[in-house]
This record gives sequence, C-alpha cells and structure tokens, in this order.
Amino acid sequence: MNFDLPLEIETYLGELDDFIEREIKPLEQADDNIRFFDHRREWARTDFENGGLPRHEWEDLLREAQRRADAAGHWRFSAPARYGGKDGSNLAMAVIREHFAARGLGLHNDLQNEHSIVGNFPFVNMFEHFGTADQQREFILGGFERTRCIAFGLTEPDHGSDATHMSTRAVPEVRDGVAGWRIDGEKMWTTGMHEATHCATFARTGGDDGEAAGITCFLVPNPADGMVIEEYLWTFNMPTDHPRVSFTNVWVPDAAVLGKIGGGLSIAQSFVHQNRIRQAASSLGAAAFCIEESVRYARARKPFGQDLARNQAIQFPVVELATQCAMLRQLIRKTAWEMDRMEHKEIELRLSHEISMCNYWANRLVCEAADRAMQIHGGIGYSRHKPFEHIYRHHRRYRITEGAEEIQMRKVAGYLFGYMGPRKSEFARG
Repeated sequence: MNFDLPLEIETYLGELDDFIEREIKPLEQADDNIRFFDHRREWARTDFENGGLPRHEWEDLLREAQRRADAAGHWRFSAPARYGGKDGSNLAMAVIREHFAARGLGLHNDLQNEHSIVGNFPFVNMFEHFGTADQQREFILGGFERTRCIAFGLTEPDHGSDATHMSTRAVPEVRDGVAGWRIDGEKMWTTGMHEATHCATFARTGGDDGEAAGITCFLVPNPADGMVIEEYLWTFNMPTDHPRVSFTNVWVPDAAVLGKIGGGLSIAQSFVHQNRIRQAASSLGAAAFCIEESVRYARARKPFGQDLARNQAIQFPVVELATQCAMLRQLIRKTAWEMDRMEHKEIELRLSHEISMCNYWANRLVCEAADRAMQIHGGIGYSRHKPFEHIYRHHRRYRITEGAEEIQMRKVAGYLFGYMGPRKSEFARG
C-alpha cells in the first residue's frame, strides 16, 4: 500500500496557494473587506433588520471571489470536464478542503456558508444520475451560469432525522389540460431559499409512513403560487439563510419530477455522501488550525517566566487532539479514495458507514479543538478577535445537520451488526 498523495494533488495545492496569494488575499484586504473576517465579521455579514439574512455586500464579495476562481479554472474543479470542470476526485477534494480550512478563516474558504474558491457541487452528481437530459442541461449548466440555484427541502418541522415519516404530500392533478402534481406540506431548514430559483421538494406520493419507497422529489420553482417563506430561523452562527417554507395547493407539471416516482429517498442519500466526506475534511482542517494556533501561542506566552507550553496540562490535551487528527486524516483519505474506485450508486451499500464515521467524528473533533484553543488562549481566545468562537459556532451545526451524529452512529451500527450493508447476508446465513 502507498500512502503518498498523488503528485498531481500536491502540485495543485501549490497552484491554489499561489492563486490565493495573488488574487484572493488582495480582494480580502481591499475596501475594508477585512471587516467580514475580523472581530466585526458577524455584524458585517448579517442584515439584522432584514430577518438576519446575509448582507448583499457580503454575498457580492463571495461571488466575486468565485468569479475569479472560475476564470482561473479552479471553481469547477470537482465537476465533470464536459461542464468546464477538471473531473476532480473525491480524494483531491478531501485534501483541498482540509488544506483550505487549515489555512484559517478567509475569503479562500469561509467557515460560515460553505463558500470556497474550489466549489462543492453535490447537485451535479444528483442530476447526472437521476435527471433527464433536459434537467441536466437546465440545472447543471444553469447552476454554473448562476441562472439556476437549488435549495433542498427534505426536513420538516415535525420530522427531522427520519425523513420517511414526512407529512408533505403530493397527489396527481391535471390543470389546464396538463398532467402534474399538487403539493401540500411544510419544510424546515431549507437553506438558500432567499436566492434559490427552485426548491428540490421531497413529498410522499405513495406507500406508508416509515417506508423508504413512496417519496418523490419535485423541482418547485421559486416563487410559486402557494409556496411561502414563513420565516428565517436565527441560529447560533449568523447570518441565516435557513427558512421554514410552507406549500399550500402548490402545483407543478410532471416535468418537475426528478428521478423515479417513489424513488426520492435514493436521491436524498446520493446528495449527502459527497457532502459528508468533504465536510469532514473541512472539520479536520479547522481542527488542525486550532491545534497549530494553540501550539504557537503556548510557545510565545510566558506566564511566571517560562513558556506556557512547558506545562503538561497544556501539552497533553493538545497531544490527544493531534493524535486524533492524524488518525482521522488517514480514514478520510482512504474513504475518499475508495469512493473514487466504485460506482456512485454502490457507495450507499458498501461505504456509507465509513463516510458516517469520518463525518461524525470530525465534527466532534473540531468542536473539541476550538474549545481547547479558547482555553489555551485565555481571555483573548474567548474574544471575537480570535477565530475560535467562529469556528466552534459554525462546525457545531454539523453535529446536527446533514444527518445528526446519532443518526450516523446508528448507520454505522447497522453495518457493524449486520442489519444493513454487506454483513447483512453474512448474519442471515447464521
């Protein structure tokens, strides 16, 4: 076995670092844009008088960074070459995401809203495997051209982790001679609806509550008659773009169905795998940043006339965190490498448990690392003049979103004890 990173990935990291120094850092420093990253960051980003939504100036800055990255050939790295990308692998994306987060807070890869100069596009994979040719042209190309933007409507106010018990319903209905579907229900945490052109809305079209089959995905235009953004939910980490959305007598044509009728849960599961492994890598990188900053501070700080780092009470907790980072890095990279070696639809059956291991543990680890960094830095670590509180507030959400850590542990247990996955047949044989 060879644990060396492929030379092309290492070389590309150097190209990205050069691009950041040449194009992104100057943009970050221009026109007081640093206000979005220093102690003023939460106020600068949040329009507190407009439901807590992101300020236009903040989103304009992110779009300009992405425009520059796209012009340089970096933003679409993970997308297929036919869409202007570089067919970037899951392994490469995991390494890049860790590398960026380990650089610390900045316009290159902001820790608040998944912005990055190397984009993450799980919707591309979703449309590639489940969309029609027309949908692929409209939503993949439209996404890169910014004429299409998709929000994800799966979670509901009364149904979170177990989407199979969702209350949203869709029934066939013909309007003006056109066959379609009427949708009624409510969704929660429908991120990005303030700028989305469509909401990928999951609704039960058949089967019983609790069954995986019978859920269908609909591409509902935004705005649409009967679809209402009821409120934006203020969160631990602001600004917010996470609304509660209601659907009352909303109608869409048959062409709005994504994938097979009743097969929507597979689409939702397909969406999360790439997201989870890459998000785990970001959490790992942020944890490594917290550790390195703590080491530097502890070496420079000299209470009672000697380095703070001389104290084992400082050393040992950091040693434990560094050890966990080293082990987790190998699991993330191995898992991403394995994802690259199998068909997309095989991942859920054969590898989903390892992705969950990476994700839930990385999200715990970064929270512990940020908390420890605050403690080592003392009062200044608790302040907003250091990024640790921001890192903690951002990454704490991932212990709940994208599948709560308890749900991911449940999935790992299902594979381990043979209730699902490859070991199921082994236990069935006794």
